[in-house]
Amino acid sequence: MIAAFIKRIRDFWFRPILEQTRKLENEAEKSRVLLGNIYLESIKKREVHSLADVEMRVFSQWGEDGIIQYLISKVPIAKKEFVEFGVEDYRESNTRFLLINNNWDGLVIDCSEENVQKIAQSELSWRYNLKSACSFVTKDNICDIIRNAGISGDIGLLSVDIDGNDYWIWDVIGADTISPRIVIVEYNSVFGREQAITIPYDEKFSRSAAHFSNLYYGASLKALYLLAKKKGYIFVGANSAGNNAFFVRKDVAGGLTEMDVEHGYVESKFREARDKNGRLVFLSGSERKKMLDNLEVYDVQNNALIKL
Repeated sequence: MIAAFIKRIRDFWFRPILEQTRKLENEAEKSRVLLGNIYLESIKKREVHSLADVEMRVFSQWGEDGIIQYLISKVPIAKKEFVEFGVEDYRESNTRFLLINNNWDGLVIDCSEENVQKIAQSELSWRYNLKSACSFVTKDNICDIIRNAGISGDIGLLSVDIDGNDYWIWDVIGADTISPRIVIVEYNSVFGREQAITIPYDEKFSRSAAHFSNLYYGASLKALYLLAKKKGYIFVGANSAGNNAFFVRKDVAGGLTEMDVEHGYVESKFREARDKNGRLVFLSGSERKKMLDNLEVYDVQNNALIKL
């Protein structure tokens, strides 16, 4: 009785507020998409020398929305589907603008049940053909997760950002599962441009637990570049933030310019290093790599574990 009474009072006072909040969020989203399209029109008139020239942020963390729109205007996409993992609650992601603005289908994956429930209960999941899966992605389960979602073959885009085993996960996603025409993979610019290295594979890897600095994760750009070549992709550049690399399948790359690591590498400006007490120490440049001295990494060219 008391619980029911409290619920009625709560619904009476708070439901209108929640409904108004949803309306405001929907209107704000529409405005962002509209402004994004206006900006896209201005991008079309530019002379493009690098991916930084076409950056635009609508829902992406940095300028990935604009880069993706530029790439899909150059790469023929037969099957407008995407797979993205490491999306948190999907409010900020690489594929949300693709979903809303271009009406693509897709699968998003996150390891948090709370995040995935938010996505599943959001309007995106009924307005669009968006599937969501809750899983901690590993080499052993990623292909099954994708297949179980009914996604296969020659799809448009794959986005990998899990702050850890990114290299190893992309490595196991073979063409017998999906063959994305565009691939976005986060790289760790702290590892520099010279070495082709990644963290050793650890099924339970957690960036925050692996090393106090929060800088020990992922793979170098060169490691991803070599993996891309092996899988039949060309490297077309990185975002200006220095954390995401863009690859296009060679057979559909058309007039896009292939870049090498020397010219395509962008050093990140993030000053997110922490001391042993978890406090930010605001290091930049090569000072960050010194914090990782003597940590073990995997050299993908020589197939050997080495010390940084």
